[in-house]
Amino acid sequence: MVPMDTITLNNGVTMPQLGFGVWQVPDDEAEKAVAIALEHGYRGIDTARLYYNEEGVGRALRASGVPRDELFVTTKLWNTDHDRVRAAFDESMARLGLDVLDLYLIHWPVPSRDRYVGAWKAMEELYAEGRIRAIGVSNFAKAHLERLFQETDIVPVLNQIELHPQMAQAELRAFHAEHGIATEAWSPLGQGRGLLDLPILAEIGKRHGKSPAQVVIRWHLQLGNIVIPKSVTPARIAENFEVFDFELEPTEMDAVTALDSGRRLGPDPDKMSWMG
Repeated sequence: MVPMDTITLNNGVTMPQLGFGVWQVPDDEAEKAVAIALEHGYRGIDTARLYYNEEGVGRALRASGVPRDELFVTTKLWNTDHDRVRAAFDESMARLGLDVLDLYLIHWPVPSRDRYVGAWKAMEELYAEGRIRAIGVSNFAKAHLERLFQETDIVPVLNQIELHPQMAQAELRAFHAEHGIATEAWSPLGQGRGLLDLPILAEIGKRHGKSPAQVVIRWHLQLGNIVIPKSVTPARIAENFEVFDFELEPTEMDAVTALDSGRRLGPDPDKMSWMG
């Protein structure tokens, strides 16, 4: 298997720095895509209740033959379940077919309902019971994290946020680092909305014999981000994992970082109210 970098979380648990995401992938397709990803060496899989593909992910995990202790599985608590964390967790675990989850995240803080603190306390209980190896959050802004620091006992191991070269999140990443929180990037390749067509990425890639997508994934890895690119195309799934055999020069890192324009592709965590 290709060597893969890992990140040690603030509770001592390690996870793959490069994982595989299945957002917007239907259940049957997710099963096939995860199976291909596992064949190519991915060991971190990121899903969520909202994605409606936990069952497909679970089937692929079981069929893969990969030992459970080599896998790192993440799923997320949806917005409508902040008042029923234990039941929602049990339902996700049944769909995944797992006894212990590696990482459970609050998917959104949903400020309009203001219930994420209670949800976090319920997740702390599941963690204390050994049913989850690590707990974290997704799409939390600085103010949301500060409230958890003040009102709860456990600092999240990571915050999964929209992060790509055009939305580099330098300030939030620095805040995470200050508090021992890992940064995980969703939509790391900019959702195929023009980022990978930028000439500078092709230019850097040409120097290394790599694609623009591989350059961007390498940028994430060298910044220290955990990254979960998504694809259902076998060739791209394989290509996105072939990023451990080259390194970007400091000037190349700076050139990619300079693409930052604050271009948000998904919802703003301070305004998001979708319940789903």
